[in-house]
Amino acid sequence: MNELEETPVVSVKEKTHQGRFLIFVSWALALIVLDQWTKWLARRDIPLGESSLPQWLGWLSPYARFTHIQNRGASFGMFQDGNLVFIVLTFLIVGGILYFVYKMEEYNPWMLVAGGLYLGGAVGNLIDRLLFGAVTDFISVGTFYIFNIADAGINVSVAMMLVLFWIQGRGQPSEGERQSEDEVL
Repeated sequence: MNELEETPVVSVKEKTHQGRFLIFVSWALALIVLDQWTKWLARRDIPLGESSLPQWLGWLSPYARFTHIQNRGASFGMFQDGNLVFIVLTFLIVGGILYFVYKMEEYNPWMLVAGGLYLGGAVGNLIDRLLFGAVTDFISVGTFYIFNIADAGINVSVAMMLVLFWIQGRGQPSEGERQSEDEVL
């Protein structure tokens, strides 16, 4: 047998799905690792309820600091003590994201990055909820809410998706434009 006969046949569609999955999972895993590492540092180095800022970042003190809190709710501290609801919701969201990526018909690497960031953020916070019963938040900017890397990943992914959907929508004519084009022809 020669080398070509031993090589398994992989369809173009399978390669496309494998490539999509690799991009998607790489971004998700990178965010999960970064999120969990920074939360571990916050839990280790900043007492619960206290603020801190390394001396070399002192110039940021009027604008930002690290404040360690445990959030049992959602963004902005809403729905405190809804941990079980958020765990179930996260599993549903993760399933939805995986299904969306699998069923994507058009290959858009930026949409895969956005999906990976969303998945990474959702799983990063889910890990906290399952292990600690609350999400570790530690990034405090001005008087804005206190958040973490997972939250930032979710927000960036939503912004990316909105821009991508907007760009995609601009490339397709509206119903009225299609009708007027048909009338001309």
